[in-house]
Amino acid sequence: MTDDDLMVPLLEPEFGSGVIGVCDVCGQRQAVIVLRKERFKLCVLDFLNKSWIGSNRSPGAPLPAYRSERVWFETPLTPDGTAPAIVLSPTKVVRHPVVLVTPDLFGLTTALLDGAIRFARQGFEVLLPDVLKTSGFGPREHVALRGGFARRKSVPLEHARVGRLLDLYGDALRSLRARDMVDPEKTAFFGASYGASLAIGLASREQKLTALALAYPRPVDPPEIARLITAPTLLVRGGRDSVAQRAEQQLRVAMPGSSPSLETVYFAAGRHNFLARDLKAYDIAVAEEAWKRIVGFVQARLMPPPPKPPPPPTRTTAPPVSPADSVPPAPKVAPPPVASTSPPVAA
Repeated sequence: MTDDDLMVPLLEPEFGSGVIGVCDVCGQRQAVIVLRKERFKLCVLDFLNKSWIGSNRSPGAPLPAYRSERVWFETPLTPDGTAPAIVLSPTKVVRHPVVLVTPDLFGLTTALLDGAIRFARQGFEVLLPDVLKTSGFGPREHVALRGGFARRKSVPLEHARVGRLLDLYGDALRSLRARDMVDPEKTAFFGASYGASLAIGLASREQKLTALALAYPRPVDPPEIARLITAPTLLVRGGRDSVAQRAEQQLRVAMPGSSPSLETVYFAAGRHNFLARDLKAYDIAVAEEAWKRIVGFVQARLMPPPPKPPPPPTRTTAPPVSPADSVPPAPKVAPPPVASTSPPVAA
C-alpha cells in the first residue's frame, strides 16, 4: 500500500494492488483497489462509483447518475434480525422499477456488481444481498448448494439450507419494494450460475414478477418447479457450456412455448462464467453483447416506451376547379310538341 494525498498514477496497475488517496468521485481520502481488464480504481466506501486511473478530475466532482450505499434489511433468519445488502439508487427523482440480484455463497462477485451498475445507469433501483457477510449463513449453505449439485447434477431447491437462502432473498425483496421512490409493481430478478438457479427458485414463489433474467444457470431439482414461474424469462448462455444447456432444456420442458415466454440467447464462443471479469472464461466481446441483451430485455418489460399518440386526422382538400368547370351546365329543355299531320277520323 502507498500513502499519498493524491491518487498514485500507476502505469501498469497490477490486479489486486491497492493505494490510499483521494477518490475522484466522492472526494474522500480512502483506500482504492485495482481490478483486471479495465484498470479502474474501486472506491471502498462508495465502491460502485468507478473512475479511470490517471483521471484529471478534482475531488468533489459531481456524482454519477446513481448512488450506492450499504443497508440492512429485516429478516428473522439472522441472530440480530437484520442482513446486509448493497443498494444502487438512481438520483433521478422518479419512481424506479426494481431489480433484485440473487448471489450465491461467494457473495458480491465482479459479474454481479457489473450487472448492478448497468441496471442502475438505466434507472433501476438495484439491491444485492451481501450473503457472504450475513450472520448465520456460511459453510452449511455452501455444502447444501454445491454439494447437492455435485451429487445430483442439479441444485436442490427443496433442501432446507437452500430454502433458507430463498427465504433470505424473499425478505430482501420485501425491503426493496418498501423503499422510497420505487415502483413495487415492476420487479425483475437477475442471477448468474448458482445465483441464476436460486433466481429460478425465488421466481417460482413470486407471482407478481415482471421479468426474470438468467445467465448460464445450473439445472434445478425438482425441474418442474419452473412451471410456477409467471414472468417472461431470458436465458443467456455460451455454446461451450453443457451445464447451462441442460438447464435450458429443463426450462423448455417446464415452459412449453406458452405464457410465460422463454427467450434464449446463445454465444457460440462463450463458456461458463463468461461475464466474470476476474476469471479466465471472461470474454469482453461476448460479455458486452450479453449485457446489452440482458439489460434490454429487462428494460423492455419494466420500462416500456410510452404508446405513440394517434396520428392527427388528415383533412382532405377538393381538387382545384377550373373556370370552365365552374359554369353550371344548362338545364335540359323538353322539345315542343309536334303537330299531327294525319286527317281527322270521321265519326
